Amino acid sequence: MTAPDGLRAGEAGRFRVEGALTIESARDVLESGIGLLPVDAGTVEIDLAGLTAFDSAALGVMFEWQRRTAGRGLRIRYANLPPKLATLARLYGVDTLLAASADA
Repeated sequence: MTAPDGLRAGEAGRFRVEGALTIESARDVLESGIGLLPVDAGTVEIDLAGLTAFDSAALGVMFEWQRRTAGRGLRIRYANLPPKLATLARLYGVDTLLAASADA
C-alpha cells in the first residue's frame, strides 16, 4: 500500500510534496499540509521534486499555504519547482508571487 499524496515532514524546517497535486487531491493535500507546517515564525522549505503529476490546482494549494501561514509569521520557500509548473505560473501571471516566496 502506498502513502497518499501530500506533504511530508523532513528534517527541521524542510518538507516535501510527494505524489500528485491535482484538482482531485488538492483539498486533502492542502489540509494535511496546514496541519504539518509549524505554528511559529520563520522560514520553511517545501521541496516539490516529488511531484508526480500536477495541474493548476497545485498553484492554488501553494498560494493557500502561503496565505494561511503568513499570519503566523511563517514564510514558505519552494524548492525544485518543476519547469512545467513554473511555466503554468508564468502563464497565469503569478510567477512573481512564487519568486517572492522563494526569495523570502
